[in-house]
Amino acid sequence: MAPTDRIPEPLSPGPPAAPMPPLLTQSWLDLAFLHWAADPADVAPLLPAGTVPDTFDGVTYVGLVAFRMHRVGWLGLPGIPCLGTFPETNVRLYSVDGRGRRGVVFRSLDASRLIPVAVARTVFRLPYVWSRMDIERSGDTLTYTSTRRWPGPRGARSRIVLRAGEPIAEPTSLEHFLTARWALHSSFFGRTAYLPNVHPRWPLHRAELLACDEDLVAAGGLPAPAGDPVSVLYSPGVAVRFGPQRRGGGPPGPAGPAPAPPPARIHKRRGPPKSGC
Repeated sequence: MAPTDRIPEPLSPGPPAAPMPPLLTQSWLDLAFLHWAADPADVAPLLPAGTVPDTFDGVTYVGLVAFRMHRVGWLGLPGIPCLGTFPETNVRLYSVDGRGRRGVVFRSLDASRLIPVAVARTVFRLPYVWSRMDIERSGDTLTYTSTRRWPGPRGARSRIVLRAGEPIAEPTSLEHFLTARWALHSSFFGRTAYLPNVHPRWPLHRAELLACDEDLVAAGGLPAPAGDPVSVLYSPGVAVRFGPQRRGGGPPGPAGPAPAPPPARIHKRRGPPKSGC
């Protein structure tokens, strides 16, 4: 059966019920989710083999997601407090494979730590890019900035300013579609890899976009967004683990409440601290 013939798995705001041995752990904090509608015909050539654009009412989406990566850890070991904590901004697409499994496909992942970028590019073949980045917070207003260093296109940038609003008691089906993604699809040595993740249900907030100046989407091979994003959301964050699903895990389980993430740091200046962290 071709990927286009496969009925996608049901959308679920809760993670898969099957436990996973944690190969990789991390927290995603202070997230800004910006999304624009996209033509599936523009997205399809950019996806890994065996996958097609995931659509909602016939439309697919491109996401620009800025956040703070916190304490990346391996094989159940405690997360690294310095090297494993850094700002990140992703350009991502949405995919379905031949088994109906929904996923995320990253066109770029800008990060401010060179060593994690080099490891992710070399070992996992993910399109990480080393960038000069910062996250500043003043009350409910957050500013995310990124300027690309290596490998390029050098100078590609983004600046997002948003004001976080009230919590969303029950997200819409589209908001679940854009945020509740439980795996990634990626090209890996000529094959398409599928890597699941598990985290609590997203705590989502309404958000007001105050400014957006970016060319990361176009640098990712997509048409530059026309107009304002159709969806702007904020989340304080979740703790995440990646690893293979156990056999017989069944469908996604019920969505539970999200635990409180680590408190956000308030950055008053640009650039890394003198300690290198």
